[in-house]
Amino acid sequence: MTCRAGATLTLDVPCCCRADMLPGMKKRSLPEIAIVGTGNLGRALAVSLKQSKIPVREIVSRKQKASRRRASILARAVGAQVVILGDPVRAPLVWLCVPDREIESCAKALAKSGWKGRYAFHSSGALGSDVLQSLRERGASVASVHPLMTFVPGSAPSLIEVPFALEGDRAAVNLARKLVAALGGRSFAIAKENKPLYHAWGTFASPLVTILLEVGERVAHKARIPPRQARLRAARILHQTVENYVNQGAALGFSGPIVRGDASIVRRHLQVLKPIPEAQAVYRALARAALRMLPVRNREELRRVLR
Repeated sequence: MTCRAGATLTLDVPCCCRADMLPGMKKRSLPEIAIVGTGNLGRALAVSLKQSKIPVREIVSRKQKASRRRASILARAVGAQVVILGDPVRAPLVWLCVPDREIESCAKALAKSGWKGRYAFHSSGALGSDVLQSLRERGASVASVHPLMTFVPGSAPSLIEVPFALEGDRAAVNLARKLVAALGGRSFAIAKENKPLYHAWGTFASPLVTILLEVGERVAHKARIPPRQARLRAARILHQTVENYVNQGAALGFSGPIVRGDASIVRRHLQVLKPIPEAQAVYRALARAALRMLPVRNREELRRVLR
């Protein structure tokens, strides 16, 4: 995995699910796929499937004009046809890439046709496969297949090396493993009762990191460093921090005044952050967590400063 600024992260994870470890699996044996939804994930998945020579047969859209337009653009890009939700879908595998709150209603709309011998996936990180029960009752084998990756407008991340959390019916999970391997990803099992915690962990790994960086950017702005320059100048230390964490863990990857026990500097930070109360609150909360979880010097004095 290579960061945008060139820092390389060495991920010490098993290779058992990589595509190059499955030489006997032929991509032509994989079923045609219908993608439901044209949001950030749906677009990225459809493009990755096409690049991996896995056939995308249909893009399923709502009736609204804007939805149909987005579906048409994506369908042209991947060589698929547009189907309106509620009309028959022909692909043997339907992959729902819609917001969590819409998965169950979409599944019910799809369940009007026969599903015996077919498959349905959804890509929610928090919900289990049971949310597709209406399709299961019609004969489908269902699974939740969640890529541990961030998808935002203007970015099309590769799915190569991306971990996918799998849960559901045995046949659907087996098919999901093959598809993930063909995409170049890595699959692992997750129990449905653990999915909410798994998804909370993923939220710490990306969205909450983003808001933390935004808070830091506002601190930089107070120091008269413009936002764009703050992002560019922070890039190298961010990449190195992630590399240290991935390769060594938090205890060995933690640096700065807290680990050194420099209470006077921490006190000074809290003073200068008073005009930015959100930043001071975040600093204080994270510093207190560090005192509880990580090896630091001068712990008692730091506790007094952070009260």
